[in-house]
Amino acid sequence: MIKTSRLLEIFNLPNIEELWDFHTRQMADFGFERILYGYTRYRTATSLGDPNDFVLLTNHDKSYTDVFIGDGLYFHAPMVRWSLENEGACSWSVLADMSQTGTLTDAERKVFEFNRSKDVVAGYSISFKSVSPRTKGAIALTARKGMSQQDADAIWQEHGEDIIALNTIVHLRILTLPYVAPGRALTRRQREVLVWVGDGKTIQDIALLLSLTPATIEKHLRLAREALSVETTAQAVLKAAFQNQMFVLDA
Repeated sequence: MIKTSRLLEIFNLPNIEELWDFHTRQMADFGFERILYGYTRYRTATSLGDPNDFVLLTNHDKSYTDVFIGDGLYFHAPMVRWSLENEGACSWSVLADMSQTGTLTDAERKVFEFNRSKDVVAGYSISFKSVSPRTKGAIALTARKGMSQQDADAIWQEHGEDIIALNTIVHLRILTLPYVAPGRALTRRQREVLVWVGDGKTIQDIALLLSLTPATIEKHLRLAREALSVETTAQAVLKAAFQNQMFVLDA
């Protein structure tokens, strides 16, 4: 049974960094010491979107993430494919079945062998319910080194419902907090002008409200579009809102 105090702490943590630190310690208590969370709002039939727009959180070693994420192996990972096609939790025992029956593609086998070389061999994946076809969130829980899949399954048998509940709550909490890839953060002024655009104000209106020239407002909007890697101001407003960069309080 999940303690109420634990839930309250999750709800009250002020930022993703503290939330993630708390959650990694929670999962380590269950025996899952290495975890990888990913979320995209830009999924299509052939892509998960620009990796710079993903919400990616992990405590895996850099030597693992540089290859699995940096070299794009994740796109061919069997459990990523499972997560895209399903919702709920899945034991990694299915990987052994796929390997033994020869149902892994060459690209998937490459990921399978890489994971095995990094002792990422036992664990569970949780695929969260999507609110639209464009979104998908999932988390991979890697069991402590030295543990077998049978050990992980035994933990899940006893604590699986609590683990799913905690991960789902953390997932939903992450979606409410600002998360920006390096180099994509907006300045205070850029956020301010986007907020006014979102409120329906024109360039001239915003210039009067902020006691600036229209040219200066245009400059801030251009820089905001560049930071968010979008073409139009409407796209910038939408993306900034997705990333919870708008309507935030400065410390």
